[in-house]
Amino acid sequence: MSSCSSCSGGQSPRGPAAALLQDTLISSTLSKIRYKLFIMSGKGGVGKSSVTVNTAAALASKGFCVGILDVDIHGPSVPRLLNLTGQVESDERGVLLNPVRYNERLAVMSMDSLLQDRDSAILWRGPKKTAAIRQFISDVNWGDLDFLLIDSPPGTGDEHMTILKIIPDALCIVVTTPQEISLADVRKALNFLQYAKANVLGVVENMSGLHCPHCHQEIEIFKKGGGKALAQQYGIPFLGGVPLDPVTVAAADKGIPVVFLEDDFPAKQGFLELADTIVKKAANSLEAIASNHS
Repeated sequence: MSSCSSCSGGQSPRGPAAALLQDTLISSTLSKIRYKLFIMSGKGGVGKSSVTVNTAAALASKGFCVGILDVDIHGPSVPRLLNLTGQVESDERGVLLNPVRYNERLAVMSMDSLLQDRDSAILWRGPKKTAAIRQFISDVNWGDLDFLLIDSPPGTGDEHMTILKIIPDALCIVVTTPQEISLADVRKALNFLQYAKANVLGVVENMSGLHCPHCHQEIEIFKKGGGKALAQQYGIPFLGGVPLDPVTVAAADKGIPVVFLEDDFPAKQGFLELADTIVKKAANSLEAIASNHS
């Protein structure tokens, strides 16, 4: 992390005064971000980072200013999904860090963009990860954003508890695939969110059927509808399903969100519809949170 001029190498601020200053910086940063979306899943392999990146791209394509905060310290993938090769640099004052820009409406902060060797393993335990995540908010010049999407690692560990503590008004989106092996872990994630008294925006079913590129028919390769049934079981909104589309895989390998492709594809349409639903649900949820705390 030698590229990070204001980072203390994962160490917590020294002394109560430094901690209080960082808390103030975090509060100031978050006050300029209207919606904070915490994207999580109970297990790996459900396409959570792909959902994060393409949803962020869909929101940016609709005119919103969007940031992606990648808090998957050990396995960051957001920069690779966007083909971002540049490193994080300090602002003109040398005080804050500027996130890496994909375009004028989409910016990213990730551990991957701080490493000189991106194949290096991060050997950090809980306290260092917590300190780094706090600095990703306090020391980064996010500016005014409509949406900040926070991509997390699988499970319910230090990263998740840190985010929910720092951002109590975060709106949580749980990503699953239709099959039971994924749904079982998502139930644990939802139980965690209930225990933490977090604000759950809803469930997204990724890989919701396969659209064959040859016959253009839908194949329920992983079944379909498990995410919707789970949402109904827990009484939370079902935000939508995104089909498994070979174009998404090819676009990801090139570092291009599928929603930025010119032609129309099933996955592209799915993410655009998901973004519309999130915009509506987020506005209603933020009003509910405000009224509950008034």
